Amino acid sequence: MTQNPHLDTASPVTEREIRSVYLSLMAVLGLGALDQSIVATALPRIVADLGGMAHLSWVVTAYVLASTATMPLYGKLADQYGRRPMIFTALATFLIGSVLCGLARDMTELIVFRAVQGLGSGGFMPLAQIIIGDLVAPQDRAKRQGSIAIVFAITSILGPVLGGVMTDLLSWHWIFFINLPVGALAFWAIARSLRKPVRTHAHRIDYLGSVLLTGTIVALLLVLALGGTEWPWDAPQIKVCAVLAAVLGTWLVFHLRRVPEPVLPPDLFANRVFNVASIVMALTFMGLMGASVFFPLFFQLVMNSSPAHSGMMTVPMMVGMIVSSTLNGRVLSRANKYKQVQVGGLTVAVLAFGVLAWGMDSGQGYSVIEPAIFMLGAGLGLVMPNMTIVVQYALPLQRRGVGTAMLTFFRSLGGLLGVTGSGAILAHQLHAHGVAAAATAGSGVTLAPALQAVYRHAIANIFGAGTIIVLVGLVVLLLLPHVSLPEAAAAQPQPPAAE
Repeated sequence: MTQNPHLDTASPVTEREIRSVYLSLMAVLGLGALDQSIVATALPRIVADLGGMAHLSWVVTAYVLASTATMPLYGKLADQYGRRPMIFTALATFLIGSVLCGLARDMTELIVFRAVQGLGSGGFMPLAQIIIGDLVAPQDRAKRQGSIAIVFAITSILGPVLGGVMTDLLSWHWIFFINLPVGALAFWAIARSLRKPVRTHAHRIDYLGSVLLTGTIVALLLVLALGGTEWPWDAPQIKVCAVLAAVLGTWLVFHLRRVPEPVLPPDLFANRVFNVASIVMALTFMGLMGASVFFPLFFQLVMNSSPAHSGMMTVPMMVGMIVSSTLNGRVLSRANKYKQVQVGGLTVAVLAFGVLAWGMDSGQGYSVIEPAIFMLGAGLGLVMPNMTIVVQYALPLQRRGVGTAMLTFFRSLGGLLGVTGSGAILAHQLHAHGVAAAATAGSGVTLAPALQAVYRHAIANIFGAGTIIVLVGLVVLLLLPHVSLPEAAAAQPQPPAAE
C-alpha cells in the first residue's frame, strides 16, 4: 500500500472548485436518473419503429441489471485508482451507450446498447457520493448529499414530460442524443475542477472476484426481474439462473476469504454501522419502490384519473422529499443528531405508508391520499442523505469508496426486490379473483365498480406490505450506533479534495 506522494503538497480545494465539481456531479446524476424515466414515455413509439413487443421489458431490465451489478465495482476501483479516472470512465461509457442507443436499428441492438449505458450509469451514484465525501467538510455534507434526493425528485417529474415532448416533436432517438451535450459539459467541468489528489493505494485487481460478484448479481436479478413474468417460476431458464446464482455466490464467499485484496473486503461487514445502514437502506427502498410504482396504476384504474393527471398526483412526494432534504441539510445536521433525524424520518414514512394502505382500502379520496404521499416523501428525505454520511465516517478512509458504493448497491437491490415482490402480490390478488391484468391495466377505459374494488384491495395490500417492511427497517435503525461527526473527523482527517 503506497500513498500518493503529492498529497501533502496539494493546495487546499477552493469553494469555487467545490461548487463547480458539485454542479457537474449533479448533472451526471441527473443524466442517469432522467434516462430511466424519460425512456418509459417513448417505449410505445420505439416498439412501433423497431418491433419486438415480446422483448419490451428488456429495454428497461438490461439497463437496471447492468447498473446495479456494477455499482460495487466502481467503489472498489475508485479506492484503487482514484475518483477522477473512474468518473470519467463511467461518464464516457454512458455517453457511448447513449449514442449507440440512438443509432439502434432493431430491438436486439437497443437492448444491448442499453446495457452499455447501464455499465456507465452504475458508477454515477456511488462515485458522486464518494467525491462529495472527499471534498466537503463534515458540517456541510448533509446539505450537499441532500441535494442528490432533490435531483432524483426533479428528474422523476421532468422525465415523462420531456420524453413525450421530444418523441412527438423530434423522434425517440433524441431522448438518447440529448445526453451528449449535457454529458460533454459535465465532462469538461469535472476535468477542469476535480484536480486535487487524494490518498490512493496500490492494489492488485481481483478480476475473478469481480466476475463472480457481477455474475452472482446478474443471475439473481434475472430471477427476480423475469420470474413469473417473462418466464414461469418453474421454467428451466429460471432454475438455471437460480442455480447459477447459488453456485457463483458460494464460490464468491470462499474466494473472498482466500485472496489478500478481494473486490469486496470481508472486513467491511465487520463494521456494525455499515451492516445496519445497508439493511435499513435495502428495506426502506424495498418498501418505497415496491409501493410507489403502483401510484399511477391506482390513480388511473381506481380513481379514474388520466395518465397526465395521475403523474401530477405523485408530485407531492417529490415536493416533500425536496423540502425535507433541504431542511435536513441547512438546519438539522448542524446539531449533529443524525440518528434522531433518521428515526424521525422513518417513523413519518411508516405512518404515511399505513395511512395510504388504509385510505386506499377504505376508499378515501385525494384529501387523505395526497397529504400521506407528501409525508412519505418528507420522511424519506430525512433518511437517505444522512445514512450515506454516517457510513462514510464509520469506515476507514481506504474502505470509504467501496463502502459507499455497496450502500448504494444494497439500496438499488432492495428497490428491485420491492418492485418484484409487489408485482407478485398484485398478480396473486388478481389471479385469486379471476382477473387478467394484461386485459385491464393500462387499457384507458373506466373499469366496472367490482373490478375497481379488486384493484383497490390488491394495491392496498401492496402498501400494507410496504408498511411492514419499512417498520422492520425502523426497528433495525434503532440498532445503529451514533456516529459523532466531529469525533469521526478528528480520527480520520479529510483529504483536501478528490482525485
